Amino acid sequence: MPLNKSPLTVQTGAAVSQGLNVVALVSVGMHPTSGRQRRAELDARAVEQGLRLIHTPATPQHSAHTLDVVHCGSTDTPALKQYAGMGLPHLTILEQPTQNDPLPSLIDYLQTTRADIVLAGMRAESGESSGMLPYLLANTLNMPIINSVAEIISVNQGQVECLQALPRGQRRKVMVNLPCVITVDMAAAAPRQSAFGPGQRASFTSVPVKETADTVRLSWTITPAKPRPKRMKTVKAKTAADRFKAATAKPEQQGGRVIAEESPDNMAHMLIDYLLSEKAISTANKQPN
Repeated sequence: MPLNKSPLTVQTGAAVSQGLNVVALVSVGMHPTSGRQRRAELDARAVEQGLRLIHTPATPQHSAHTLDVVHCGSTDTPALKQYAGMGLPHLTILEQPTQNDPLPSLIDYLQTTRADIVLAGMRAESGESSGMLPYLLANTLNMPIINSVAEIISVNQGQVECLQALPRGQRRKVMVNLPCVITVDMAAAAPRQSAFGPGQRASFTSVPVKETADTVRLSWTITPAKPRPKRMKTVKAKTAADRFKAATAKPEQQGGRVIAEESPDNMAHMLIDYLLSEKAISTANKQPN
């Protein structure tokens, strides 16, 4: 399976320098139909961008890049093996309960590892799903952030050039200094298929962290989502009586005729006349009597 459709170019100074330290943040997704846990679609695309970046060939000027996939939660989560099945030899797990706030743990870990590029999906599929976590990380770590990235084009002289997805299929190139935070859009390349064997053989490195309870989330009541009701047609009425009449009035009959007792020929002619009146067919399609 090819790893790169468009090879990335990474250039530094003349001296040999260390490769990029890329960190991809992943969460547990949820299947929209069955509700089962799975790898999150946007986070999997972020991991795919990280894999393409680290497989850039090493040169005499710089060493190979590294990718660290980080998850806040438990090592017993089955969905993490789907990320490992993408070809990851190991994952880093910041051990903490699911209901705890992951932001303080991620801030401490990223400050320790000194990540050059932090990749994440635009929003999670479970929990709050607000999409604010990458922005809070960038603000606390004093890093620039690029949102809705479809592709990482190149990394040159301490700057990363990305292709940003805009509404209506438009794209634009954005360049930002390293280190930075990048959120990946659905317009990015689809993640590679997860293999069962590599997912079982991958190792999970558990990192103990200081637990920070999310007191606000503990007070929530989570219920299954329901379809939103359809908006009623807006009635332009000047008085309250007219609005009440419009809200309680029965729908007017649009006319019609019962043809169940007609002969087959008459019913066919009536049906053709109705289709002609609705302009569903043209007169050229009408057969002569």
